[in-house]
Amino acid sequence: MTDALTGDINTVTGKIKETAGAATNDRSMQAGGMFDQLKGAVQRAMAPGADGQPEAVGKAKAFAKERPWATAALVGVLGLATLGTLRGQR
Repeated sequence: MTDALTGDINTVTGKIKETAGAATNDRSMQAGGMFDQLKGAVQRAMAPGADGQPEAVGKAKAFAKERPWATAALVGVLGLATLGTLRGQR
């Protein structure tokens, strides 16, 4: 629960920073706000759910169960992209 709360706080703080940066034309503050929002979203997604696993893991499992062919295609594409990337490095 702490991770979810921290994520929500970071998201709200980021929105405030981004708005303040836009109002004062401070791009650095805007970028910091966007980063805080992203950090909050990741913290929220990785917070343990009711079953003790992160919410993102539960969503991935549900997607794989509902759409096995799409999951297989996605894994195949990611595998080919990884192989292509590794092949390019020497």
